[in-house]
Amino acid sequence: MFGLFRKTAAQQAEDDAKIQASLSKTRQGFFGRITTIFQANEVTDETWDELEELLIQADLGINTASQLVAHLRERVQRERLKRVEDVRAVLKDELLKLLAAPPVMTIDEPRLLTVMLIVGVNGSGKTTSIAKLARYYKARGKKVVLAAADTFRAAAIDQIKIWGERTGVEVIAQAPGADPGAVVYDAIRASQETRQAELLIIDTAGRLHTKYNLMKELEKVRAVCARQVHDAPHETLLVLDATTGQNAISQAKHFKEAVQVTGIILTKLDGTAKGGIVFAIEQELGLPVRFVGTGEKADDFAEFEPKAFVDAILD
Repeated sequence: MFGLFRKTAAQQAEDDAKIQASLSKTRQGFFGRITTIFQANEVTDETWDELEELLIQADLGINTASQLVAHLRERVQRERLKRVEDVRAVLKDELLKLLAAPPVMTIDEPRLLTVMLIVGVNGSGKTTSIAKLARYYKARGKKVVLAAADTFRAAAIDQIKIWGERTGVEVIAQAPGADPGAVVYDAIRASQETRQAELLIIDTAGRLHTKYNLMKELEKVRAVCARQVHDAPHETLLVLDATTGQNAISQAKHFKEAVQVTGIILTKLDGTAKGGIVFAIEQELGLPVRFVGTGEKADDFAEFEPKAFVDAILD
C-alpha cells in the first residue's frame, strides 16, 4: 500500500537548497532591484510607485501587485515603521502570505494504487518533469509505473521510454495513434495486477489549450481513471513554463476548467529573471505550486516550499 510520505529534515534541506540555487537569475533580476529600493534612507510615495511597477514587471500581475503594495503600505503606516530593514521584513511577510501553505497532496494518502495525471502544452517541459517526478518518488522507495498516453506523436512515446530506461521505471505504451484511454486502461490494470505498483504517472499529449476536441480527449482519459480506480486521478498536475510569464495563467485557466487541475509543476524556474509567476498562480488560479524544475539534470527537481522560495528571491 502506498504509505504516507513524510520528508526527512535532510530531504527538506536538499529541496530548499535546490530552490535557492535555481533562483540566482531571479535574485539578480527584478526582485534584486526591489531589494535596492529599500536601501534608501526613507520610504516615499515614489518608493511605492516604483515597487508596484517592478512587481508587475516581475510577473505578479497587475491586481496582485497592486493589492500587495496596498497591504504593505497600510502596514508600514499602521505599525509606524521607519527603518528600511523593517519595511523589507514586512515585504517578505506579505509575499509569504500570498503563498498560503498548500493542503497535503492526496498522493500521500495510503491506498493500493495512486494515479497521477500530468497535463500541459508542448514545450512546457512536461515529459522531462514526468521523468523527474518518477525519479523523485522512486528515490523515496515507491514502486512507480509510467503510462505513455501521449499517442499522437511517436517521438513522445520514444522519449518517455528513454526516460523510463534512464530512471529504471517501467513504461506501459502502445503503438503511435492508439487510443489514449486504452493506454491508460492497460496501464492501470498492469499496475494493479502484475507490476504491483504504488504510483502510476500518466503522460498526456502536449496539446494546445485552444483545441476543443483535444481538451475533450483529456476529459476522456480522466474518466477512464475514475472508472478503474476509486477517486482517480488522485492528483492532476499541470506543467507550466516559468519563462512564459503571464501567458502561463491563461493556459492554466483552460486546463483547470477541463480536467480539474489540483496543482502546478513549474519548470525552468532557473531560466527566468522574474519568478513572480509563482504568486500570480496562487492568487489568480487558487492552485498551489507543488514541484519546481530547478535545472536540466535528472535530479534538478524539488518539492515547492513557500518560505524557501521567498527567502531565496529576497536574500
